[in-house]
Amino acid sequence: MYRAPVEDIAFMLHHVAGLGAALAAGDFGDLTEDLVSAILTEAGRFASEEIAPLAASGDRQGARFHDGAVTMPDGWRALYRAWAEGGWNGLTADPQFGGQGLPHMVQAAALEMWNGGSMAFAIGPTLTIGAVEALSAHGSAFLKATFLPKMVTGEWTGSMNLTEPQAGSDLGVLTTRAERRDDGTYRLFGQKIFITYGEHDLAENIVHLVLARLPDAPAGTRGISLFLVPKYLVAADGALGARNDVHCHSIEHKLGIHASPTCTMIYGDGRFGDEAGAVGWLVGEENHGLTAMFTMMNNARLAVGMQGVAIAEAATQKALAYARERVQGRAPGRSGPGPIVAHPDVARMLLTMKALTQGARAITYACAHALDMAQVKKGEERAHWAERAGLLTPVAKSFATDVGVEVASLGLQVHGGMGYIEETGAARLGRDARIAPIYEGTNGIQAVDLVTRKLPLSGGGQLYALIAELRVLGAGAEAKTETLGETGPRLSSALDDLERAAGWLLAALDDGRQAEALAGATPFQRLFGLVLTGAYLAKGALAEAEDDRAAERAALCRFTAENLLGETAALCDRVLSGAPSLAAAQAMLE
Repeated sequence: MYRAPVEDIAFMLHHVAGLGAALAAGDFGDLTEDLVSAILTEAGRFASEEIAPLAASGDRQGARFHDGAVTMPDGWRALYRAWAEGGWNGLTADPQFGGQGLPHMVQAAALEMWNGGSMAFAIGPTLTIGAVEALSAHGSAFLKATFLPKMVTGEWTGSMNLTEPQAGSDLGVLTTRAERRDDGTYRLFGQKIFITYGEHDLAENIVHLVLARLPDAPAGTRGISLFLVPKYLVAADGALGARNDVHCHSIEHKLGIHASPTCTMIYGDGRFGDEAGAVGWLVGEENHGLTAMFTMMNNARLAVGMQGVAIAEAATQKALAYARERVQGRAPGRSGPGPIVAHPDVARMLLTMKALTQGARAITYACAHALDMAQVKKGEERAHWAERAGLLTPVAKSFATDVGVEVASLGLQVHGGMGYIEETGAARLGRDARIAPIYEGTNGIQAVDLVTRKLPLSGGGQLYALIAELRVLGAGAEAKTETLGETGPRLSSALDDLERAAGWLLAALDDGRQAEALAGATPFQRLFGLVLTGAYLAKGALAEAEDDRAAERAALCRFTAENLLGETAALCDRVLSGAPSLAAAQAMLE
């Protein structure tokens, strides 16, 4: 059974990602370390004792669809009610609307734990949190007053409606249309697919944020607007009114996250009401919908990264527990049969799982820290942290979700044949993990974004500044060879690989060799994530923390540097040299 790793999370937040320094500097007002500790402890308790026990049964039973309605698995309505009553939906929301105004770092940690309990459960509230953020940033005073209070409490949930059958990642070709009405509202018509928690029985109302196109809109993404379309209309006194003309047509049968309803939504077919068309309100400005939606999507991308971390942590816990109990064969230096954890190859897999999980955790928390600093700082500091958040977001999403898949797969391998059997739960984690590199922008799209938009920030200066910060850690590790072994030289060499690859990509973009740059985008993204993993584990090993885990952190840091960082040289070579052979072989695919 999953147990939230509150101690590991707290250490990473305070000593690696930057929360401790921010609290000491007063960046978060009167927020204290004791209060953060209390929040993390309770979030961990809820994840371990309330969410995790329903994960397996929720997977087996799944969400059920009948005649436009979705019924959630047994026990999930009570679970969601307890979650909402605990105030968890409003951690970072504006206190004006009932939120707690806490840093993104605290929310990221809580998201990890909730997803560790059940990814299928946590993804629903995650979308509501993102919708709250988008509405807070771009909604009118009327929309905020009408919808935010009950969305912040979790009484009402939110969904994000982008994808259409012909418009997956290419939103420029979406066809859902919106028509203006004289009263300032709009009527929406169209179909959306893959809408997570688009319909369910957990809350009394669902607030859909929907991308659509006005009749006179420019072509492509410049002509997309964002609309708020509630399942039930809301009266002037805040009471729920008539059913809006929007409904769920069906739900998907998926590889994983079975308890999360993935819906096909129909807008404006006349099923409800006297007049066809789903009533909606504009969020932000006409034809500027992506600006508003990206607020929600960026939130969601970090949240999906947290899903990768959570699955990796749960898979590691499960595999380690199994390896300590499973007796098989005679390990080197042992006189008789013993637990498989003693076998070097099993130990290698488990340590790789732990290292990648900790690295992904550090990267995602560092991204959340940058988002926080971009909000609380001013002037040049704010601009710096906004760029840092932009640079880290695609890596936080992609590397962490790739790690979730990789670690879940290793967990299956540690279990051997029993991992392939559903009763152990290892297979469920593998099935759940596989969606995370796909949705909220595939990891390939994240790589394109990283190389073409984020790497060139400040002419590459933002990345080079980060590399300079990380080189200090390499130097610090070189002074502690007795505990950290070759960490210092290995990290310095990996940073050289990252800097060399980045310079080559920037030059390729400047020369107009975009195809060559894009050929190296995914290897560069993996290279960046591995370097950050090695550096952040070194930072943790060098931290002067008052606990008894220092030796463990040092050992894991050294293992990472001497066993995993060697991959960066090969990845750098793929960035620099892989494009010609890719182009030559690509013709055989067409």
